[in-house]
Amino acid sequence: MLDELVASVRTGSSRVLVLRGEAGVGKSALLEYLVQHASGCGIAQAAGVESEMELAYAGLQQLCGPFLDRLERLPGPQRDALGTAFGLRDGDAPDRFIVGLAVLSLLSDVAEERPLLCIVDDAQWLDAASAQALAFVARRLEAESVGLVFAVREPSDERHFEGLPELVVGGLDDRDALELLGTVLAGPLDERVRDRIVAETRGNPLALLELPRMRQTLAELAGGFGLSDSLALSGWIEQRFTERLAPLPRSTRLLLLVAAAEPVGDPVLVWRAAAALGIGLDAAAPATEAGLVDFGAQVRFSHPLVRSAVKAAAAPEERQRVHRALADATDADVDPDRRAWHLAHATAGLDEEVAAELERSAGRAQARGGLAAGAAFHERAVELTPDPKRRAQRALLAAKAKHQAGASEAALRLLAVAQAGPLDELELARARLSHAQITFAMTRGRDAPPLLLEAARRLEPLDPTLARETYLEAFAAALSADRLVHGGDAREVAAAVLAADWEPSTRACDLLLDGLALLTREGYVVAAPTLKVALRAFRDESLSEEDELRWLWPAGRIARALADDEAWDELTGRHVELARRTGAFSVLPVALTERVVVELFGGRIGVATSLAAEADAVIEATGSHLAQRSAITLANWRGRDPEAVALMEAHQQDVLRRGEGLWVAANDWGSAQRYNALGRYDDALAAAERAAADPPGLGQPIWLLAELIEAAVYSGQAERATGPLVQLAEIAHAAGTDWALGTHARAAAMLADRAAVERLYKEAIERLSRIHTPGSHSLARAHLLYGEWLRREHRRVDARAQLRIAHAMLADMGAEAFAERARRELQATGETVRKRTVETLDELTPQEAQVARLAADGQTNPEIGAQLFLSPRTAEWHLSKVFGKLGISSRKELSSALSDIGANVVST
Repeated sequence: MLDELVASVRTGSSRVLVLRGEAGVGKSALLEYLVQHASGCGIAQAAGVESEMELAYAGLQQLCGPFLDRLERLPGPQRDALGTAFGLRDGDAPDRFIVGLAVLSLLSDVAEERPLLCIVDDAQWLDAASAQALAFVARRLEAESVGLVFAVREPSDERHFEGLPELVVGGLDDRDALELLGTVLAGPLDERVRDRIVAETRGNPLALLELPRMRQTLAELAGGFGLSDSLALSGWIEQRFTERLAPLPRSTRLLLLVAAAEPVGDPVLVWRAAAALGIGLDAAAPATEAGLVDFGAQVRFSHPLVRSAVKAAAAPEERQRVHRALADATDADVDPDRRAWHLAHATAGLDEEVAAELERSAGRAQARGGLAAGAAFHERAVELTPDPKRRAQRALLAAKAKHQAGASEAALRLLAVAQAGPLDELELARARLSHAQITFAMTRGRDAPPLLLEAARRLEPLDPTLARETYLEAFAAALSADRLVHGGDAREVAAAVLAADWEPSTRACDLLLDGLALLTREGYVVAAPTLKVALRAFRDESLSEEDELRWLWPAGRIARALADDEAWDELTGRHVELARRTGAFSVLPVALTERVVVELFGGRIGVATSLAAEADAVIEATGSHLAQRSAITLANWRGRDPEAVALMEAHQQDVLRRGEGLWVAANDWGSAQRYNALGRYDDALAAAERAAADPPGLGQPIWLLAELIEAAVYSGQAERATGPLVQLAEIAHAAGTDWALGTHARAAAMLADRAAVERLYKEAIERLSRIHTPGSHSLARAHLLYGEWLRREHRRVDARAQLRIAHAMLADMGAEAFAERARRELQATGETVRKRTVETLDELTPQEAQVARLAADGQTNPEIGAQLFLSPRTAEWHLSKVFGKLGISSRKELSSALSDIGANVVST
């Protein structure tokens, strides 16, 4: 497998492999084999170190260190992110996925000169930031000539590399184990004893090789005392190494402890600390002669378990002395974080000075490694703080940092420490808020809204600004879960907001909160004026990036609900652009999903498909648990019933478990649209009525009611459309936009007296032709319904004119089932219509289509790669396949070629 990996990398492909196995089974030997047989390839190596696991990007810096002279060749945001992560420049905490993308670009750049093999041993001990970045790279490698091989000890809690190609390395079979054992035994061995050794070591090569160094006699082995049943095999091997340490001089053992505690293997730093401890150069010889360590250009142990054995054999006081010496030997200006970390390990009891140093280092650690790195320093500072009040305050900060870093369980433990200490009222309220936010992050549904509501109430008299923001968070949580909790939480939040005695505010988020409260308690008509003011504030007010990232999603949903297509387009576009620019990848999939709907309603299926592919790429790259809603939206839009049903069923249980009622409501609306397109009007009516039964929330009442009315009329149950039409009229007039009023006129025509029908359809078409995206789905549907009515009136010539327009528009925007419905209607008028197809050599995949569109827009390969989480080389590779499929040879021909094959460049 390793030979095949090298051969593949040499031919221009990229390969990834994870070697999994227990300690001593031979993973490191396989990595050495790989290095020896990789002629013609560049080699980059790193190893995880257990004591480095809290120092962000320590492992990644090992791997990338030799290539940092190429840093300036990376795109600006990637260059800055990686430079900050490695402490080479100051700056805000880099987004971990931009760091991953920077590493991908860096390795791709190195591999341009010759194929590159990156080898990481003991990957289970990588710091989380490095592991996540390398896992990101591993999942995005395609055509870079890069091989990435990880060795992971089992059992371990490592989860970053799950799902990657792997090779499980087991012990030797009995015959090979016996042969290996024979090479290290000086004399004969009873056959039964030999078989027992092989069985107990399970063919582990290192265990077999260490056997001659055991203190037990062969008689003891024969008696069954060869291996302790209480120890795992790794523990047994470590015990053997511990026994080999015992005869060494004390100064040698202390030198080994310095080397074990200094994770980088820097000989200068090791000897500087050793000198401070009074250890001379002659202390190295006994350890080298015993085959335990090599003091060369880098200090390297013969096996990771030697490092573990050295630490385990040392007394706590010795370990503290060594860490103190290493702290003193570390340059406070060059590496203040590692110095602080050594100081923390050098401290046995409580120490405010060291705790304060850790707290100061937390900011620097976060600037390099993000929230997780800063949280680790905050947590250790809590453990060392002597003053109860200061400890509680630090625990509150650490809990928030752990929550933001995604470590919810650790955050809850730290919150318990904070709440046990003497906090003032505001700090206690903030603790409640943190608990509520953590709960929402963990459950995504039912449990969070009441906790956020309680936190907001506590904050009201203490921090009104934070209280309002918390109420808005409570609304977001309640509206996310309302379908599954019957709207009670949203109504309770609304009551609290409307009862609050606040000073009037013109902040956009405060206006949005007021509008949502009115929407929930008083209804759409009453809330519409306030919500319109809020939308105007979001469009005109200068907001911070943090506020825009938090609130543009609900603001965009309100724009949709108010049928303000111009505001909807602007706000969702801003949200996507900001999330991309800042690397806010927890927000980006949500922003992209909403933008997909904007593009679909505007009739731009190609753009929508590209955005959906980008959303899926972000979800995959970040390991998010967010359901891939865009794929369901597209399947509903096209009217592909089996595909849509399969996708919904695949995610339904997980969504229901989390309590995401908004997801369920959106699927009911999408299903109603799909069933109407397919002519399954009874099913469409049932789905629409389920969705319409939800609280008003941030849904899509205008288009949902329009689907309901169409389904009721076409299923022969027009009486079930009467009430929804009255509701739609109220909403449309409250919204007052051409989009809303045109949609109402379209629906009203279906229930109108014969004399008014044609007037209403013409009004609908006129109004819907004036909206921000005149080639919209709403307009196409109006032409379709008008044409269908004209055919039933036996006005075939007039019907054909409307149905031709509808068919062309719907086919161009990828609404396949609606286009087919229009085609059948045209055939019923006596006109023959061929099905519209995409004529190209092969259909482009979603990623190829996305690369093609970005290239057609003038973006370079690095720019395309940055947006799609690809290396520039992979972007170029996709583009070459696009050229072949489209029969073109240059970027200049892309726009024309994409136009020729229509907007429906999508994968089936």
